[in-house]
Amino acid sequence: MLTCLGAALSYGVAGVWGRRFKAAGISPLQTAAGVVTCSAVILTPVWLGVDRPWTLGWPGWSPVLAVVALAVLSSAVAYLIFFRILARAGATAISLVTFLIPFSAAGLGWLVLGERLEARHFAGLALILGGLALIERRR
Repeated sequence: MLTCLGAALSYGVAGVWGRRFKAAGISPLQTAAGVVTCSAVILTPVWLGVDRPWTLGWPGWSPVLAVVALAVLSSAVAYLIFFRILARAGATAISLVTFLIPFSAAGLGWLVLGERLEARHFAGLALILGGLALIERRR
């Protein structure tokens, strides 16, 4: 639960904090590179201390390439897109995307895991989309 709350807090702070980079004249590419690099520097000692990879056997190329693909596509490219949209549309617009996370999670659960979507899922989606429409109309 604390991790979920921390993630929600991070999403909330990211847009407001991230727009400072635009004001400082830092490009979205530099910002994304800085975020990914700092994250790697902070998490590497934790990874080494927890997993102790030197005690494990070589997992093979498939898992290594999967981790590299996640790092490049899901992190680096995603941050680049995030900071580029933030620079163009602003913090309020970028924060609206977070409302779609429950819909994405339910949709992926249905598509990938074969979970069943119920009426309450569609009702929740309707509420989310209605809220987004109201927010967008005010803008």
